Amino acid sequence: MSILIVDDMEDQRLLLHKFLKDGEFTDILMADSAKKAFKILGLDEPAGLAHKIDLILMDLIMPEVDGIEACRRIRSVERFRDIPIIMVTVRDEVKSLKTALESGAVDYISKPVDKIELQARVRSGLRLKHEMDYRKSREHELEERNRMLESLSMLDALTGIGNRRYFDDFVNKEWKRSTRDSLPVSMIMLDIDHFKAFNDTYGHQRGDECLKQVARQLSDTLKRPGDFAARYGGEEFAVVLPNTDIKGAVFIAETLRSTIEALKITHAASDTAKWVTVSLGVGSLIPNRHSKPEQLIALADQALYDAKRKGRNRVETSTENL
Repeated sequence: MSILIVDDMEDQRLLLHKFLKDGEFTDILMADSAKKAFKILGLDEPAGLAHKIDLILMDLIMPEVDGIEACRRIRSVERFRDIPIIMVTVRDEVKSLKTALESGAVDYISKPVDKIELQARVRSGLRLKHEMDYRKSREHELEERNRMLESLSMLDALTGIGNRRYFDDFVNKEWKRSTRDSLPVSMIMLDIDHFKAFNDTYGHQRGDECLKQVARQLSDTLKRPGDFAARYGGEEFAVVLPNTDIKGAVFIAETLRSTIEALKITHAASDTAKWVTVSLGVGSLIPNRHSKPEQLIALADQALYDAKRKGRNRVETSTENL
């Protein structure tokens, strides 16, 4: 672990350096001023560009920037707040020492420095740093795990795209944003044609693979970061298109229809085509404070019903002025 000695007196720096070396501390840096210490720490640089310091031995009395002000400056930067700072001071600097401890120093050692005391206090400080690093690492791991679990809870286990819960959350958030900005929002409801017959003919394993391929095609076709696809339920999928009018939504729906058919997933039991095809319903409107997302869902669902009624493997639309 790295130790930084900050003292304007060369003989004091060398003495501390020797005592630490005798205690088998090997990674030691030295600075003859607080400003040099700031540079070594990379106080004004982005994180990761400077030498990692685990403990600082700081002289209390120094010209230009003293140990108290240096301690305040270091503690003002979030990534340095866990570095233990031990003040090195003479015994009659009691008032200043109190201020130093209030400024963030965790310990002090008096001059003339005793080698055994110095080594003991440094080991104690490094132990504290190690424990804090370990705790932060565990907290970070826990946060990452929670984020992963939250992410997984919003994804459909089979297809890997958004699930119904994620869809509901996304639609509600997008609805509020579109209402505030008076922007159009469109939705595509998509259903795999004769999917029950597909499962009955080829088995559920092939059926699951078919669902995965359709989901991948949805993800590959939607290019804008704001567009969203989810498995709505069974063989039905939903696509939300923020800031998209009916014309733009129909174009995307037709692209989805043709590219899914182009996958040429054999479907001998279909009376629509010899490949897997999809029917799509497109709804679009500009929401206002009196409208609800359920109205958009109903529009897209009605359009999907029309697409199935008119022969499947087609795109139908539905709009509403609110």
